[in-house]
Amino acid sequence: MRHWKEIPLFKDVTYGEWSDWRWQWRNRIETVEELSQVIPLTEEAKEGIRTALQKVRMAITPYYASLIDPDDERCPIRMQAVPTESEVVVKPWESVDPLDEDADSPVEGLVHRYPDRVLFLVTEQCSMYCRHCTRRRVVGVTDKVASKERMEAGIRYIREHEEVRDVLISGGDPLTLGNDRLEWILQRLREIPHVEVVRIGSRVPVVLPQRITGDLAKMLAKYHPLYINTHFNHPKEITPESKKACAILADHGIPLGNQSVLLRGVNNCPQVMKDLVHDLVRIRVRPYYIYQCDLTWGLDHFRTTVGEGLEIMEALRGHTSGFAVPTYVIDAPGGGGKVPISPQYILTMGEGTVIVRNYEGVIAAYHEPSYDPREKYDESGVCKLCGKKHEGSRGLASMLAGERASLIPERTDRLERRKK
Repeated sequence: MRHWKEIPLFKDVTYGEWSDWRWQWRNRIETVEELSQVIPLTEEAKEGIRTALQKVRMAITPYYASLIDPDDERCPIRMQAVPTESEVVVKPWESVDPLDEDADSPVEGLVHRYPDRVLFLVTEQCSMYCRHCTRRRVVGVTDKVASKERMEAGIRYIREHEEVRDVLISGGDPLTLGNDRLEWILQRLREIPHVEVVRIGSRVPVVLPQRITGDLAKMLAKYHPLYINTHFNHPKEITPESKKACAILADHGIPLGNQSVLLRGVNNCPQVMKDLVHDLVRIRVRPYYIYQCDLTWGLDHFRTTVGEGLEIMEALRGHTSGFAVPTYVIDAPGGGGKVPISPQYILTMGEGTVIVRNYEGVIAAYHEPSYDPREKYDESGVCKLCGKKHEGSRGLASMLAGERASLIPERTDRLERRKK
């Protein structure tokens, strides 16, 4: 990490300006000419950036730009911030909206995919436009905050759907909003009796840590239970400034989680990921997810194999503290949601016995009790533990509950023949 005074573009910047998140926002690097005053750029690199900027936008906070190693073209900070010509290459399996968020939006700016929770998109702006962004179809196209009318429609939907107990506020980055606008959203959500938990997804602690102030944290703490998930991808992103930002939030009782994306050339290494999760727990951030990079257009150069992801999980499970091990997931294309991917620890199952292996390769037998799980139900099928019938299950849960014997895709050849 360089001192900003060493960077030609910022040599006249005062400490007060550098520490002001609004100054950081106003002075984001958005052109090749500005970036060339921060890091050396070859003519080939400049041309690659200009090619990419025809389709996607660049914005890098001065703070995050100062973390780039000027002598390393493969610097993991640079790779996440600086566009390349690879971003205009679109593979046949890539999509503008690979997770089908738009299809699962009953009202604009709100995604209702899971039964009891919604994704509430309140802005389309970020302080930095990450090169691996899955929502690049809208984020960064304009620095636009959702209108109050759009947010009112989302809040009205949440109020009318009592099954929604968990609201994840995202965007764009919600922490780029001013305190007043952010508090207005939180107040409205907290007025809804069935909303139990509010979460905020933000990369601000990583790319614009100056935004995390005591005043912001004090305001957020009024709306507990409130959780923040942030987005560190590499140990180099954990700096004195980002540590301070996380400490301010944690000291105000806000639990912090981290969602990393597995990125080729950035963190697809077991040791790098182990260093990252260890550094995270030291600053009171719980590793939550590692995402396989989505099938968003222009991101093929960032993707790794699932095998590499499993190798990383093998290097974490048992080799470090359990609470430092995130869940590795694929966010299934087509709106299938997060599918956990894990090394296989069950080797085989027999009647009354399960054979398992541990992280070292130790193989052991676990003997199950002589027990009929149906004993927890009374004669009418009511569960003695919760006092309810386990009806109306979906997916595999409905099969385990005995409600159906099979699940069949809608359009199999066999079903089509039946229709004829």
